[in-house]
Amino acid sequence: MSAADDHGPSQVSAPPTTPNPALEEQAVLAAAGVPTGVLPVGAILPDTMLLDPHGAATRLYAILGERVAVVVFYRGAWCPHCNRALLRYQAELLPALARRGVPLVAINPQAPDGSLTMAEKNGLTFAVLSDPGNTLARAVGIVTRPADAVRARQLAAGLDIAATNADGTSELPMPTTLIVDRDHRLRWIDVHPNYATRSEPSDILAALEIALA
Repeated sequence: MSAADDHGPSQVSAPPTTPNPALEEQAVLAAAGVPTGVLPVGAILPDTMLLDPHGAATRLYAILGERVAVVVFYRGAWCPHCNRALLRYQAELLPALARRGVPLVAINPQAPDGSLTMAEKNGLTFAVLSDPGNTLARAVGIVTRPADAVRARQLAAGLDIAATNADGTSELPMPTTLIVDRDHRLRWIDVHPNYATRSEPSDILAALEIALA
């Protein structure tokens, strides 16, 4: 009788899995939750200099006007989660906002050509603007940076966030949706530390109905 017969069927060990730094980072971010210092509801969203996709300087208040508005922060044109989210907002959220006369503005830390790439690649018809140095995102309190292991994996794959960002750093905004009123006062904020998740269009519209009431 063989050793296998003596001790029952032999067990084949599963091959070791390779750790995925991105998934590990998402779990850590989700566990940490929304950071302290995030701009509270009722605070005024500060006017900030932004760049349009052609590099022209503009002010946030000039874009928003004296209207209730939805502002979305995203990480960049290189981020697949961002592309999916903005495409979904274009299809599912924008028509409902247009009927209410509410603008949608998407903000990222990339140089203007990154904004242009995002808008053209996805056929976006709402404003896509660059926030150099994450000035506005920092005022909102949502700036973070990739973990070292994630950054190394990105570089190995040919993605250098610092080279795409307007300020040459790898700092990024947490995906966040804001609703501001006509006085640029924050009425609703939804921060997603785990960048694989985003604000649902239905949740944005429900919060908007309250803001417009």
